[in-house]
Amino acid sequence: MRSAIYPGSFDPVTTGHWDLIQRAAKLVDRLVVAVLHNPSKTPAFTVDERVEMLRELVKGLPQVEITSFHGLLVDFAKAQNAQVIVRGVRAFSDFEYEFQMALMNRKLAPDLETVFLMPKEKYSAVSSRFVREIGNMGGNLSDLVPEMLRPQIARHLRK
Repeated sequence: MRSAIYPGSFDPVTTGHWDLIQRAAKLVDRLVVAVLHNPSKTPAFTVDERVEMLRELVKGLPQVEITSFHGLLVDFAKAQNAQVIVRGVRAFSDFEYEFQMALMNRKLAPDLETVFLMPKEKYSAVSSRFVREIGNMGGNLSDLVPEMLRPQIARHLRK
């Protein structure tokens, strides 16, 4: 069974994330979408809230699992018996950081491959940071977050 990990903060999940989840799910037998516990950041949504939103979103994709993790991604991937890490790249500026991370992950776990996926062009400018900023100011989140989660995300960000 070919398994992959798609890690991220997903704070909140965007249409770009959703696009990559759907596309990555077609490439492997099992896709684990993993929300990172990052103590150095102050998230808008708790890890549990992000996990629940993602679970709601992927209900129709039986090969997709949602979980969270602490620590090194390579250790988590090994524990999940994953062979692949999926990373999204929106722009060249993303690629430089992601490339460095992939090289370090390869150094730590040589058997683990990193695959870069690009979202559809219409999602290339969408980021969780922009969603939080727009949502905090009461802006329109259409085309930025998945439709089924839009009311929940908008309500939460307007608090």
